[in-house]
Amino acid sequence: MSAYSDYLKNKIHDHVLRNRSFTPASPLYWSLWTAAGTDAGGGTEVSGGNYSRVSITPSDTAFTNTQGTTSGASSGTGGTVSNGAIVQFPTPSASWGTPVEARLYDAASGGNMYIREPLVPKVINSGDDVKFPVGSSTLQIK
Repeated sequence: MSAYSDYLKNKIHDHVLRNRSFTPASPLYWSLWTAAGTDAGGGTEVSGGNYSRVSITPSDTAFTNTQGTTSGASSGTGGTVSNGAIVQFPTPSASWGTPVEARLYDAASGGNMYIREPLVPKVINSGDDVKFPVGSSTLQIK
C-alpha cells in the first residue's frame, strides 16, 4: 500500500487546516529504489545504466479518480487512485538491480518525495522493458 511522505502530509495539513499556501509540483517524477526508505526518505535510488526519473504531468488522464475513471472529480469513500497512463522508464543499458519501491518526487533529481509505493521485487536487466501498465500503481489516502 502506498504511503504519503512526511513532507506531503505536512503540506496537506498546513494547507487544509492552517490556511497556508501549497502549490503541488508539476510535473512530478516517478523513481525506482533498490532499498526502501521511510515516509521521511532514505533508501537507495537506482542509478547508472541509462536510468532517469520519468516525468508525469498531473492530470485527469495521468491519474484516475477514486471511481477508477479519468473524467470527473473523485467521490465516495475508497480514497484510491491509480495511474491512468503507462509510466515508461528508459531502456536500461545495464542492470538496475532489484527495485523494491517506486516514489513520486517534485524534481528530476533530489527534491521532495510526495508518495512511495512498494513494488513486487524484480531484477531489471539491460534491455528490459520497464514500465507500469495503466492501473498498476495504486495510491491511497487512509
